[in-house]
Amino acid sequence: MSDLLRLATAGSVDDGKSTLVGRLLYDTKSVLADQIDAVTRASVDKGLATPDLSLLVDGLRAEREQGITIDVAYRYFATPRRSFVLADTPGHVQYTRNTVSGASTAQLVILLVDARKGVIEQTRRHAAVLALLGVPKLVLAVNKIDLVDDAAAVFAAISAEFNELTSTLGWSSEDVLEIPVSALHGDNIATRSDNTPYYDGPSLIEHLESVPVDADSTGDHELGLRFPVQYVIRPRTAEHPDYRGYAGQIAAGAVAPGDEVVVLPSGIRTTVERIDTPDGELAVAQAGRSVTLILADEVDISRGDIIAAAADAPEPIDTFDATVCWLGDKPLRPGARLLLKHGTRTTQAIVGALLERFDEQRLAADPNPESLELNDIGRISVRVAEPIAADDYRANRHTGSFLLIDPAGGNTLAAGLVGDVLTAVEVGTGA
Repeated sequence: MSDLLRLATAGSVDDGKSTLVGRLLYDTKSVLADQIDAVTRASVDKGLATPDLSLLVDGLRAEREQGITIDVAYRYFATPRRSFVLADTPGHVQYTRNTVSGASTAQLVILLVDARKGVIEQTRRHAAVLALLGVPKLVLAVNKIDLVDDAAAVFAAISAEFNELTSTLGWSSEDVLEIPVSALHGDNIATRSDNTPYYDGPSLIEHLESVPVDADSTGDHELGLRFPVQYVIRPRTAEHPDYRGYAGQIAAGAVAPGDEVVVLPSGIRTTVERIDTPDGELAVAQAGRSVTLILADEVDISRGDIIAAAADAPEPIDTFDATVCWLGDKPLRPGARLLLKHGTRTTQAIVGALLERFDEQRLAADPNPESLELNDIGRISVRVAEPIAADDYRANRHTGSFLLIDPAGGNTLAAGLVGDVLTAVEVGTGA
C-alpha cells in the first residue's frame, strides 16, 4: 500500500467542503494551536458557539466574505498510517475548470452532497468529469446527515441513486463508498459515530488510511518507460567536460541501465548507460522519480522530446481526436489556432471539427455542435505542427493528457485527453 494518497474534494456550493477539509485537518492535528485560537476568536465574533472550521481553509478574503471556495488550494496532512495531499476545489459551476485541475492527479475524490438535497445537477456534472479524468476511487460524503429526519432512509436513497450513477459511469461497487457524515460535529470523520447506527462501515479517515491505491493509479504500470525531457544538462566544466544528461520526471514505467530506448519523435534508438540523481546513481528508477539519464550514444535530444521504452514506444502523431473540457470564457469554434502543451513540448495546433458535445446530465452526446462553451466537454479533432508522442489517456493519464493555450495571452483554454474517453461514459446519443 502506498504511504502517500493524493485526493481531492468536489461538490456543490454550501455542501460543507470547507468545513469537511477543516475537520480533516483538525482531527489529524495538522493545524497549529495559534490557528485554532484565531479560528475560535473569529467564530465567537460571528456569534457561533463552536469553532467554524471552514475558516481554516477559506483563506482568500473574497472566500471569507462570500462564504465560498474560489480557487484550488492544496492541503497536507498525515496520520500514523499514511500521508495525504488534498486538492480542495470550488463548488460553483463557473469554477468547474478548477475541479478539473484539482482532480487531474487525484487517486481518490471525496464528492460531497447535502443530505437535505441529495444528488443534484452539479453532483452529476462532477461525477461525469471525474469519470472522464479516470479517477480510480470515489467517496460520497453525505454531509449534514444530522439535519434530516429518518436519516437511515435518506442515506439509503441517496446511496442507491449515486450507485446507479457511478455504475453507469464505469466504476465498480468496490471503488465507491458512501459515508454519512456531519463535518460540523465530526460524525464519521475521524471515528465512527454512535449517531449513525444504520451505518456499519469505516469512518472517512479510516477509509482514507486503508483504501488500496496504486502508487500512481494511472495505468502506467502496464506501459514501458515514458520520460519527457525537461532539460539537457551540459556543464562543460573541467570536472565534467563531456557530460551530457537528460533531466526530467518519469511519467510512466521504469528504467534501468542497459535498457533499450527510443527518442521521440525522431525515432533514434540507443541504450541507457546510467541513471544520475543528486544522491548518486540508481540501479532502477520508477514512475514519479526525477532523474537524469545518461545515454550510451550521442543523440540529438532537446526539451520536449520523450525517451520511451523501445518495446512499446508510441507512434508520434500530428493529427488525432481528443476529448476536451473547455475552460475559456470565449467559445471554441472549428479552425481555432492555439498552442498545445503535451508533457514538456509546446507546439502550434489547429482545431478541426467539433465532433460532439457531451451532456453530463443525460450522459449522452450531441453530434456536430457549432461551438463549445465554458465548462462544456466535447470531442474534437486536432492537428499539430510538430508530432507528439502521446499515449491514449486510458492507458496513461500523464502521457495521454495535454493543454490548449491561448497564444496571445498564455491562458489555459482547455484540458485535453487523447482518444475517445467519452465512449466510457456515454449511454446514448442526442437527437
